[in-house]
Amino acid sequence: MNVNPNFEKLPGSYLFAEIARRVKAFQAETPEANLIKLGIGDVTRPLAPAVVEAMKQAADELLSIDTMRGYGPDFGYDFLVDAIIAHDYAARGVTLEFDEVFVSDGAKTDSSSIQELFAADAKIAVTDPVYPVYVDSNAMAGRLGTFQDGRWTNLVYLPCNAENGFVPVPPAEHVDVIYLCYPNNPTGTTLTKEQLKPFVDYAKAHDAVIVYDAAYKAFIRSDVPLSIYEVEGAKDVAIECNSFSKTAGFTGVRCAYSVIPHAVKGRGGAGQPVELNAMWKRRMGTKFNGVSYPVQRAAAAVFSPVGWAQCQETIEYYLRNAHLIRTALTAMGYTVFGGVDAPYVWLKTPAGDSWAFFDELLHSAHVVGTPGAGFGPSGEGYFRLTAFNTLEKTQEALNRIKEL
Repeated sequence: MNVNPNFEKLPGSYLFAEIARRVKAFQAETPEANLIKLGIGDVTRPLAPAVVEAMKQAADELLSIDTMRGYGPDFGYDFLVDAIIAHDYAARGVTLEFDEVFVSDGAKTDSSSIQELFAADAKIAVTDPVYPVYVDSNAMAGRLGTFQDGRWTNLVYLPCNAENGFVPVPPAEHVDVIYLCYPNNPTGTTLTKEQLKPFVDYAKAHDAVIVYDAAYKAFIRSDVPLSIYEVEGAKDVAIECNSFSKTAGFTGVRCAYSVIPHAVKGRGGAGQPVELNAMWKRRMGTKFNGVSYPVQRAAAAVFSPVGWAQCQETIEYYLRNAHLIRTALTAMGYTVFGGVDAPYVWLKTPAGDSWAFFDELLHSAHVVGTPGAGFGPSGEGYFRLTAFNTLEKTQEALNRIKEL
């Protein structure tokens, strides 16, 4: 039996697996070290009480034969889909049909699986630096060529760095799919409607599709779009992925949703237009059995007045951490970006080598971050810190960095 040869082309291990490997080795050598982790974007605050109560009540329903539930609807319970449409879209002037929303177990799941709808020879473009999942999932499908000198030979990179203000420009060549993530992971930056509009116009002109990851939109406090559908024409060309992981602390609970408007189409074998919405329904019906009833009830409770207020308190807590990191690092002389509308702070490394900076922080300060090189060629020379730890540990980590 031959294996998928594209896996052999992948460079080393997944970024966060490599970080975990290095941390584990350091802890084995230095068991007395008190590590503070500001690396992976996992949450530390408890779930909102209203969310937990809804989950408990839903679990209690499973005790009774009258309210017991087995398989749920393939694409999400009505109560959750209706809440998503009303709260996240109608409230911002975006009209969606009920069957354009798909509930899943994670934005990572969706953003990595959506590529199954694209042809094997589809040309892919990503902003650089980039969340590795977009790249690796397409590499596993064989679309990206070979990995040479830190780059994929058949991937179009759209640089985002200090020199261009972290504002990418549409590809200069034809591509079929563009991945965008805003607020951005890893840079923590955002784009305005005016900065997103050229991508929508490009997609229309080139018969391309935008995959828009809005997993961090709940952190936005500035006057920028929370959804790409706030940009005129985007519903014709864009798929949007969303998550409860950071909005409501669901990293261990698992619930998300994606939007695929009926107007978003690709080309079939005879050149006829094909709805990606219908294709995704077919794919989900085959490969996914839905998110559990208690979890969907918990997710719906996020949108209740009490649940939303409680979740916002947690988001403000993380944003205060981000502000603290940004302010402290700036005072130390670092060049810092992000941390305003996102839980990520992106800084320039003093000596350029981001993995060397990672090792220095780990071994000398006992602080774990994420090297920018792991996010793509334009990430080298930068470093990501997250605001998801506690206030006390965040402050202690900054004190240790200052001592360096």
